[in-house]
Amino acid sequence: MGGAISLLAVNFIIAQVFVVAFLVIAARSRTRRPAIWCAAGFAVASLSAVFETVLPFTPVPKLFAVGAFASVLAGLLLIRFALGLFYRVPAKLLHLAIFFTAGVALDVIIYELPRGTLQHAFFYQMPFCLVQAWSAATVLRSERRSQADKILFCLLSLSAIYYLVKIHAAMAAGSGSTAADYLTSTFALISQALGAMLIVAAGVAMLGVMVKEIIDDAHARSELDPLSGLYNRRGFMERVAPFLPANHDDGPGTLILADLDRFKLVNDTYGHHAGDEVIRQFGRVLLDLMPGQAVAGRLGGEEFAVFLPRVSLADARVLAHGMRAALASRGIEGLPETVAVTASFGVAAIAAEEPLEMAMRRADKALYAAKAAGRNRVECAEPSMHLVKELYRPLRV
Repeated sequence: MGGAISLLAVNFIIAQVFVVAFLVIAARSRTRRPAIWCAAGFAVASLSAVFETVLPFTPVPKLFAVGAFASVLAGLLLIRFALGLFYRVPAKLLHLAIFFTAGVALDVIIYELPRGTLQHAFFYQMPFCLVQAWSAATVLRSERRSQADKILFCLLSLSAIYYLVKIHAAMAAGSGSTAADYLTSTFALISQALGAMLIVAAGVAMLGVMVKEIIDDAHARSELDPLSGLYNRRGFMERVAPFLPANHDDGPGTLILADLDRFKLVNDTYGHHAGDEVIRQFGRVLLDLMPGQAVAGRLGGEEFAVFLPRVSLADARVLAHGMRAALASRGIEGLPETVAVTASFGVAAIAAEEPLEMAMRRADKALYAAKAAGRNRVECAEPSMHLVKELYRPLRV
């Protein structure tokens, strides 16, 4: 009995460590609710160790045996609810409550069945197996496919299989003639040892996916310009880079550079609050009008860029005119109604294999041509030399 009780104590301590870890995650992550529910799940499940430790010494063993079963099942269901929130595959609390009630009722019914029989072992372990399979399916149904998510799916699936294996293990090794005899059985040692390993593995995997979420969120925030809501220069470059190697005859897409006209005068005349609002409003114009796969960024100051994958120069020019007109007609808080904010645009088609920096230089020349021609205009860049060389390549005979 001493070995089994020691393992129960270890499992209890491990569960409390995970409770604390998930609460720390909740304090530092935007995924606050899933982490709190995970902490609640581990806390509730750990109560089974208390029930099972008291079980041999109580005059009402049935109450504590059912309590141990109920605490584990409730903990697993709470974790299923947490994973549903995290992976956006939610489970209704009502459905979880019905499952819990049915599972506990089943445990009460089978309590008097002979232990170590197929009927008792099957109906005792099957609710745990189903919950873990349900949790694994939650990860699988989500759109997340990182390595951490795959590891968690595998561990949850393995945990479901573990409960199936326990059906045969309980019959082969024996789980005691009564619930109070459980701790003296060989099955208890095997079950608690394997359970501890799965608790650690699954808990670490769940922490891993949530920590990865924190890291990804921090990385995303470091690439965003907080004022405009667009990517900053680094974020823009990193998001555009994967499109550039695309093998299309017309090149990977088109680049639009934009610069707010007389922006310094707006700041000097109406204050930086009005200038900040101009930046915000222009960012919204770009986000509202650009296509779904486009990437927009604030390169610095009053200069902006939009990358349009698989969009022709002619279509990009029309879109730039739409952006120009939308900004010019937009009312800006902090500016008189008679003051219209405008921007100038330079548009360049990116040739196949052309470096982004070269396309940006061509678009920048077109932008300053628009400035020189009176501002509030759209100008298109000359074709890339990559494209010119391709057009004038001598025919081979």
